[in-house]
Order: sequence, then structure tokens, then C-alpha cells
Amino acid sequence: MRKAFSLIELLIVVIIIGVVYNLAVGSFEKIAKPQSQKITLQNLKSFLAKLEYEKQIKLLCLDDCSRCSLFVDGAVDEDFEKVFEDFLDMSVQVYRYDPLLGVVDYQQELYFDSNDVEQRVCFSYAMGRDKIGEQIVVKFKDKVYDFSLYTDDVMLYDSLEEFMESKEKLYNKVMR
Repeated sequence: MRKAFSLIELLIVVIIIGVVYNLAVGSFEKIAKPQSQKITLQNLKSFLAKLEYEKQIKLLCLDDCSRCSLFVDGAVDEDFEKVFEDFLDMSVQVYRYDPLLGVVDYQQELYFDSNDVEQRVCFSYAMGRDKIGEQIVVKFKDKVYDFSLYTDDVMLYDSLEEFMESKEKLYNKVMR
């Protein structure tokens, strides 16, 4: 009867443990770092909806949109600073859609930094705990992004006119 393991048996066990460890650690890194994907206006809504928060999550871009911060339940989450580098620029325009008035300018909120100094808000988008975000329309780099749908992903249009036609068709369909 054998009383010990051979060297080959021990090496096989060590290799199996190493493979299982690498698979487990790799999976945890992917879960822990969702910021590795490139964030665009097209996938911003779904990206924010996947994150965990209790009350509200908000992306806030200040000045010339060169710096954006992600606020999770009111506190800045510094893990996402690199994710939103080069996210937007000054050409971004934000609107609201009104069925009677059409596309109207969206007034960005006031934001005061930790020193109570008012900062110019270039872009902001917030989502509540129900995963419903602000109802805005964003024009950026000759594309129009429709955030106004409650449950659907962001719709992409080539122009504000195309967006308006789509909304008017939907409005007329609903009103019949």
C-alpha cells in the first residue's frame, strides 16, 4: 500500500489549482471593472443602468466637457475618471422634446463645487433608482441621441429633423 503521492500527481494537482484560480480571478476582474469598455452617448444609458446604486447615479461634465465625474448616490466615484476622458467636447447640445413646441433648449442645472463656487455644467445625465433617466435629446458630432424613451436604449438619428419626424409620427399614432 502506498503512503505518499508521486511527484507527477502533486504537479497535476498544483496545475489544476492554478487553472481554477486564474479562471476565478479573471472572472472577478471583469465584474469589478466594468469601466474597461468605451463609453459613448449611444451606450451611456445602458452602462449606467448596469451599475449598482441606491438612489441616483449621475454623470456630470463641467466647463468645456473636458472633465466628467460620475456621482453615485451623491458621492463622486473616482474609479470612473478615466472612463469618461474625451467623452464629449464643447459641441454637445442638449434639448428637451415637447410635443407642442418641438425641440427646446434644455437648461442645465446649477452646480457648486466643494468650495461653493459655481461651475459651468456642459452636460449632465441622471438616472434614478428605477433605472429611468432624464428625458433629453443630445446633439453631438452631427448625430442626435434620443434619451427620452423610458425603457428602450438610446435611439440614434442623423439630424434633428429626422428626430422630429419620428416623434411627430409617434405622437400622431398615439393621438388617433
